Amino acid sequence: MNIKLKLTIVSFLQLFVWGAWLTTLASYGFGFKQWSGAEFGIVFSTLGLGSIIMPPISGIIADKYLNLEKLYGIHHILYGIVLLFLPTLDSPSAFFWVLLIGMVFYMPTLSLSNSLSYAVLKKFNFNVVKDYPPIRVWGTIGFIVAMWCTNLFSNVKPPFSFGIGIGEAIASVTNMPVECNQFYIASFFAFILGIFSFTLPKIEPAKDESPNKTFSQIFGLDAFKLFKQSKMAMFFVFSMFLGAALQLTNMYGEAYIHDFGNIPKYAGTYVVKSANIVLSISQISETIFILAIPFFLRRYGIKKVMLFSLVAWVFRFGFFAYGDPIGSLWMIIMSNIVYGLAFDFFNISGSLFVETTTDSKIRSSAQGLFMMMTNGFGAIIGSLGSGFLIDKFFTFKFNTEESLLKHLVTDSNNEVYKKITKDITITDGIFDKDVFLKDWHNIWLTFAIYALIITIAFALLFKHKHDPKDVEAFNH
Repeated sequence: MNIKLKLTIVSFLQLFVWGAWLTTLASYGFGFKQWSGAEFGIVFSTLGLGSIIMPPISGIIADKYLNLEKLYGIHHILYGIVLLFLPTLDSPSAFFWVLLIGMVFYMPTLSLSNSLSYAVLKKFNFNVVKDYPPIRVWGTIGFIVAMWCTNLFSNVKPPFSFGIGIGEAIASVTNMPVECNQFYIASFFAFILGIFSFTLPKIEPAKDESPNKTFSQIFGLDAFKLFKQSKMAMFFVFSMFLGAALQLTNMYGEAYIHDFGNIPKYAGTYVVKSANIVLSISQISETIFILAIPFFLRRYGIKKVMLFSLVAWVFRFGFFAYGDPIGSLWMIIMSNIVYGLAFDFFNISGSLFVETTTDSKIRSSAQGLFMMMTNGFGAIIGSLGSGFLIDKFFTFKFNTEESLLKHLVTDSNNEVYKKITKDITITDGIFDKDVFLKDWHNIWLTFAIYALIITIAFALLFKHKHDPKDVEAFNH
């Protein structure tokens, strides 16, 4: 099989097995499992916790001890096994621990897949800057396909009727609710990817023949010395803060659109029924901006490209703050479009930056550090911080029929009102338990202000002079 075709399959499945459940986990937790914002924030923090230790360790193993393609395959097989247990768990604490194990196996593969693609392309003398983005774009396509599969086959009310039959067929095999199908779909393809990885070209650990090795050289810890370089340290710090922004959109995007269904004038709209399909515009946008990365890197350099990304995050959150499924639908669409620029121009360009500024003997480890800061510490800041803020400041609480009806701008005969209060006993207009609805406008506005502060700080503090030769040197 053609080498680039093999890498394309790997790229497609790499994000498919994540996208099948990532953007719908909020609806699964908030809606299906009825977790609180804080409980969900803790569950989602597993992405960050799994990225703090394992990516650097996996990078060290790949650099020093085990073929990269074998390590990558083993990670995906173990990840697939863990996913099979998630649908059986109701407690957020139990879900947290099992998902954490899954993330320990999956999160390192995000950086390992980059290192694997770079190494294979270089081994066969391809132009990495030119040939990698068209391969990586298929990862985004895989994420899109996974989102659509989940919207159709792991949804009790899919936008198209054929999804009901397939979803129920999967549920009959697993003997679990339809909402759990997303985890089984991801697990199945994780096994396929893990096995397929063993057919890739061998990428053996780099040999280090130097005498009198230090402790850090023996155990592969040299990559951590990058923090001593002021520019690299600053890059990793901003990667952490931007990683928090990335997790916010993954955590709440689908729940945000789904919650428009709690507002009578928006309930029943196509946007609400097809939240994941609408959000997949973000990934479609990614496919365009990924292909534009080589041009922008050569023309503007790494700092300006990453600055473009930060500005795009401000607009991503700002458009969500003021969008709605009817009168301001264009804002939701624009938010999804700028996401492609926001995500790609930092994550992929950042990965290329790490590759061009580190020694070949520690590149897998350095990519692991980048992953640790973005999807590790950044994800924890984003998930725990946002969960606390939403519960504390951006959640409406209603304990009377009058207050809820006033907020919904409707009457007690409305179907949306009946759905919200179906498990509540009402005595003289008083609820026996509180109703909680999220203040999405101010949630996204707060996130936009956060992104703006990071953008200004990055422009002022990150010092890097563009040299086109750095991009060209990446191919060698």
